[in-house]
Amino acid sequence: MATIRASCQDCGDVELTTSDVHVRICDDNNAGTYSFRCPHCEMTVVKSAEPRTIDLLVASGVAFTTWRLPAELEENHQGAPISHDDLLDFHDLLSDDAALEQAMAQFSQ
Repeated sequence: MATIRASCQDCGDVELTTSDVHVRICDDNNAGTYSFRCPHCEMTVVKSAEPRTIDLLVASGVAFTTWRLPAELEENHQGAPISHDDLLDFHDLLSDDAALEQAMAQFSQ
């Protein structure tokens, strides 16, 4: 089993085995990250990595999973982004049963 050196932002350099590290690779753009639980502080550490580093980790026996970007990224969006004020208004709407019923009635017609 290979020994892998990585660094924890709190503890510094740590030594891990291939079973301590996990790689995630995006099928859409080949972006990769690796993660591990620090053997000293036990915090989970996630780091971005260049394709060459990801290839070396996988070649050394590190388990990996793949994922895809959400389809919503390809949707056409119109109008301004939701603001903090919009969220506060929505929260107020959810707190007011009469206003919520009135708003929901608009969609059931």
